Amino acid sequence: MRLFRRRSAKPAIDPAMGDPAARLVYDALARRDWPTARDALTSVTDPDDHAFCVSVAAEVPGVQDWIEEWITAEPDSTLPVLVRGTHAVRWAWEARGTARAAYTSQDQFREFHKRLKFAENCLDEVVERDPDDTTGRMYLVLSARGRQVDRAEVRRRFDEVIARHPYHRLAHEHMLQYRCQKWSGSHEEMFTFARESAAKAPAGSSLGELIAVAHIERWLGLPSPEDADYMKTSAVVAELNAAADRSIRHPDFQRQSGWPVLHNLFAFAFALAGDHRSALEQFDVVGDQVTEWPWQYLNGRDPAGRFVRARAAIAAATR
Repeated sequence: MRLFRRRSAKPAIDPAMGDPAARLVYDALARRDWPTARDALTSVTDPDDHAFCVSVAAEVPGVQDWIEEWITAEPDSTLPVLVRGTHAVRWAWEARGTARAAYTSQDQFREFHKRLKFAENCLDEVVERDPDDTTGRMYLVLSARGRQVDRAEVRRRFDEVIARHPYHRLAHEHMLQYRCQKWSGSHEEMFTFARESAAKAPAGSSLGELIAVAHIERWLGLPSPEDADYMKTSAVVAELNAAADRSIRHPDFQRQSGWPVLHNLFAFAFALAGDHRSALEQFDVVGDQVTEWPWQYLNGRDPAGRFVRARAAIAAATR
């Protein structure tokens, strides 16, 4: 196995994760070239790939300042409304900030909910006009978490996505977050959802990542040194490896847009679990395609730096 190919001292976090279509969309929107962005997004037909490309579009700063131009130019298209709605979800989280609720001001919360309501109005319009739009429906699962909608409603939203695309990766990610204790669920709900979803998915599915995410979320909620002890238990290490064997390490696994985040998640989890060989394998696959999530859990100000330090520590431990 080649170790840490394409390694650089401090890799940059690429919101497009090396995906050409997503990069084209991001750059086009950054320069307000909506016809190019439209053509690029229209060419992506797989629901998972489309959701990823639109999620990258949502990261582009300043879209709300000019998106009305695109909507006015193409009033019969739902695509600019979708881009506006998904960007507004991200815009809402920017207003809220990343701090826990206890450290978030009432002004921040008011602006957060105002922007989320605006986002949902856009997304509701999209799915009403185009009922088979899974990306708009997936974002309604995400916005449900922020608006703390009731369980029946968020389940309805999630079911609408998987009725059209059963193993939609981002819809499952956002539903898992809704079921976390830090949002509207519990550790038990989170693990039940992760395990049932991963078990139902075919071998080689990306949904094995849900097991890694659940254990990372559990670790995140524990005080030190309980968090480190938890990740290193034999049961956790075994479940992580079983999930990797059935997903990212399975012969049927195929890379799709956004694939680096899967390997970053498992590299992170294996590193915390002290499974150096498995972590080494994932760092080698990742190369320099570091993703902000989950490395921001170690240091929100410098996720790429924490990735590099973890990679170096694993390299040293396996020499």
